Amino acid sequence: MKQGLARILRENRSTLIFLALMFVFRSACADWNHVPSGSMKPTILEGDYILVDRMAYDIRVPFTHISLAKVGEPQRGEIVVFDSKASGNRLVKRVVGVPGDTVALRNNRLVINGQPASYEPASEASHFRDMHEDLPGMEHLVRLHKRGSPMANFPPVRVPRDSYLVLGDNRDNSADSRVIGLVPRREILGRTRSVLLSLDYDNYFLPRANRFLQEL
Repeated sequence: MKQGLARILRENRSTLIFLALMFVFRSACADWNHVPSGSMKPTILEGDYILVDRMAYDIRVPFTHISLAKVGEPQRGEIVVFDSKASGNRLVKRVVGVPGDTVALRNNRLVINGQPASYEPASEASHFRDMHEDLPGMEHLVRLHKRGSPMANFPPVRVPRDSYLVLGDNRDNSADSRVIGLVPRREILGRTRSVLLSLDYDNYFLPRANRFLQEL
């Protein structure tokens, strides 16, 4: 049996080395992440596979959260991927508060360091409206439900060192810092700026052609 296993390993050595290097690359350099929920609509859809730059903020020991060197810090407006200890899941959210910021939410309008973010209508449906939200230096779409939500308000929160306040773009349907609290810096794995590919759950999981390499 041992001889048979050794023979299989010899015959497939190149494939095994390739797979090992691929897993190391995905863990330490670049990865893709499946998004199964709509908490980041309209920016990210259910069925999107997003590209994750794992070297955006840290160079890490592969397969661990151990940082060998910090190469950057998450910025307000960026979309980050993190392993949330509070939720027990890997989540994708947008950074709206960085260390030192004071952030409040009033009727689904952000106030950052005393300055209200600006909002402009984008589109509207029967139950929700999409708005252009202009964070300092970053404009993107958010989705607000017309019926409102208990999550549409929170009092001013001061973001401490090595922590970040994150929200989903689908503001009334997202388990973000309003539910799990502030995100520790060590939990953040990387940043995403584009979709790799997308499968349409409502159309037999066929690829969405217009989402291929779509910028976020």
